[in-house]
Amino acid sequence: MDVVEWAERPELRNPVGLVAFEGWNDAADAASGAVEFILDQFEDIEPFAVILPEEFFNFQMRRPDVEIGDGGARDITWPVVAFYAIPLPDQHRDLVIVLGEEPHHRWLTFAGHVIEVLESVGVKEVITLGAFIGQVAHTLPVPIIGVATDPTIVERHQLLTSDYEGPTGISGVLNLSCAEAGMDAVSLWAATPHYLAANENPKAMLALLTKAALIAGITIDATELAVEAGEFDSRVNQAMDTSDDLSTYIHRLEETSGEAVHPALADQLVDEIEKFLKDGD
Repeated sequence: MDVVEWAERPELRNPVGLVAFEGWNDAADAASGAVEFILDQFEDIEPFAVILPEEFFNFQMRRPDVEIGDGGARDITWPVVAFYAIPLPDQHRDLVIVLGEEPHHRWLTFAGHVIEVLESVGVKEVITLGAFIGQVAHTLPVPIIGVATDPTIVERHQLLTSDYEGPTGISGVLNLSCAEAGMDAVSLWAATPHYLAANENPKAMLALLTKAALIAGITIDATELAVEAGEFDSRVNQAMDTSDDLSTYIHRLEETSGEAVHPALADQLVDEIEKFLKDGD
């Protein structure tokens, strides 16, 4: 059985790839939410190719979903990684979006299939999106860390750098595989506030989307996402107004970038703000 299932082979103009994986790489759904926002701007869009899950997922860890359709018939939805073609006729290039869940097995083989599909439709540049939980304040601009095969991109777009060493996700493996395949690759990571980790973070989505579009040289209308980000900030600020402890804690993060924060206090305030945001839904 072929690992990649093609629906069509789109003809695209100098396309750039934008990639996000749900799971470990996707704190507060910031990375997947950014690319899902783009997909939502296009009606009835379907993937032109998918990577089938059999070789790459442990179905005891990520079980497929059963759905009941018309007439009571049952169907099973499997985890797949999907490729979408986004023509941008008023711009100088098109976009290919890759969205799916982080696989469990055979990452190098999986990354090779992703690159194979991207190369087959003309993609030579890839931007991967990720997000992590950090001790950062929501009141400050979202920190975006960047790693690129061309180091001048990091400096030119004023990306933060990191000397992190440790466990990585599928995005890190894919970036290295892109470089080995001769493709230009940029990895963007948003730092999201740990006290908002249980919530989708549209502000982090907006920051990733804005920076990715700038690097790719394309324009994406993110007005709706900016409104969502503003509303989310307002709700968190309301929570600050109801709690002196929370307000003090966040101001401390602003001043210290999260240094010397007592874990017990942090956990208590995380519970407090999560309860406030849930009660407001």
